[in-house]
Amino acid sequence: MAFGKRSKSKHRKIIENSQTDSSINQSINQSKNHKMKLSIKTLFFAFIIFSTLCSFSQNTNKELFSKIDTYLEASVKNGFSGVVLVAKKGEVILSKGYGWADRKNKIPNSPATVFNIGSVTKQFTASAILKLVEQGKIKTSDKISSYFTQTPIDKSDITIHQLLTHTSGISNRTGGFRYDEASKEQFLNEFFVSELQSKPGTKHQYANANYIMLTVILESVSGQTYNAFLKEHLFEPAQMKSTGYKSINFNTERLAHGYYYNRDDEQWADWGTTQQHLPYTNNHWYSIGKGDIHSTIEDLYNWHVALKNTIVLTSKTRKIQETPYVAENDKMTSYYGYGWSISKSDRDSKIVAHNGSNGLYFADFVRFIDDDVVVIYITNTFLGSESENVARNIGKMIFNTNYTPTPISKNIYELIHEFMKTNPPTNAEKLPDFLQKELNNEFNDHAILNRLGYSRLKKQDKPAWALELFKLNVKLFPKDGNLWDSLGEAYLKYNQRDKAVQCYKKAVELGSEGSTKILNELLKKN
Repeated sequence: MAFGKRSKSKHRKIIENSQTDSSINQSINQSKNHKMKLSIKTLFFAFIIFSTLCSFSQNTNKELFSKIDTYLEASVKNGFSGVVLVAKKGEVILSKGYGWADRKNKIPNSPATVFNIGSVTKQFTASAILKLVEQGKIKTSDKISSYFTQTPIDKSDITIHQLLTHTSGISNRTGGFRYDEASKEQFLNEFFVSELQSKPGTKHQYANANYIMLTVILESVSGQTYNAFLKEHLFEPAQMKSTGYKSINFNTERLAHGYYYNRDDEQWADWGTTQQHLPYTNNHWYSIGKGDIHSTIEDLYNWHVALKNTIVLTSKTRKIQETPYVAENDKMTSYYGYGWSISKSDRDSKIVAHNGSNGLYFADFVRFIDDDVVVIYITNTFLGSESENVARNIGKMIFNTNYTPTPISKNIYELIHEFMKTNPPTNAEKLPDFLQKELNNEFNDHAILNRLGYSRLKKQDKPAWALELFKLNVKLFPKDGNLWDSLGEAYLKYNQRDKAVQCYKKAVELGSEGSTKILNELLKKN
């Protein structure tokens, strides 16, 4: 009986365990189903959120494209021409050309148009030097006297680092006009005999000669030409197929012509292309290394990507290149690295940038490092100071949705000539208000009316706009003795001797030294 009871109890436990297992399994299955439903719901909501974010990002980028494009298209109506590329977190938001690359042949600018990039060149020269450092062939601490036995004592301690950061003390006047012929030996002689402006390593003074000297060292150490070294070690790895110095391997129709406003002819003129002005021989040692590399916004974007992904330089080298070594200004708002300027945005994020110009083309390469944003801008028609602010204005639009810049104004000389063609000289005093309205800021340049006055003075035998421009200028800037001297010269041409004497007296009173001799001669004749 006892056995039977134990058996019954055991049987009951088995049944109970069986029921418990069944219940547990049901619970597990319900839990699995619940979790599966939760996972499906989670994935569904994640998909909805992702899609929403993507849609929001796409809409935001479309709005940004539209805003930038509207700004630039409005500027085209005032004579702007150029190219712009904007990318954010690896996505190209805008890559477009505006205006003409070649006005005569009606060839428009496009992302594939090739421009002179001016001193944006310097980052490539600096990168080439750093590539030699990576190869163990040079050190930035090397003194130039170790490469040139003819180095004079005052320059013997100049280092490669100081050349890279413009702290060598060399004058910004060292070297000649960029498109004049000069041999390597001629440049070196001018460099070594020049007078230093400061002790090496003590002061930043931007001087193109520093980067020409770096190019001499680059060619000497590498055994290659500047263009060949950059092509092999920088351009080809970065897939920059339309970038180089002087030589081109593409149709010349892709080259953007440079345009300038001729004050004397009172119309726009075609300067041609950089390739037409650079020396055809190797006597290019006033230009090479410091500027005049040609490129496209597409290639420059590829360069940005190559830097970011350490394709051409290691991350350690890039950090060295983008280090803020020396202040560029007294306010210490911008510092110079190796071929780059480093600053902070108003959001305290890092900006690495460089611009450049040969006086006709202007390029600006702005990388917002912490935000993973890049703005690349080049123009072949420099309209004025506003032409320098395009990339920065676009940066403001990217980070401040409420910011809308005014379009770039017409060239100021062109505006004044338009006013003169539609107004008699007696309306001269209305000119400042006209300019303020067109330029959206106060007219405060002493030289502009003076230059136009002389331009007209050569053409006009009777008092007209020339005289009125000089008169207006002294009214606007009465404490500038040079302007009184110019007005005196105009009065003399138009045989108004007494008025001329009064102007020269005023010029002398205000410290215009050159006016004294003329005034004395006039007083003797009287």
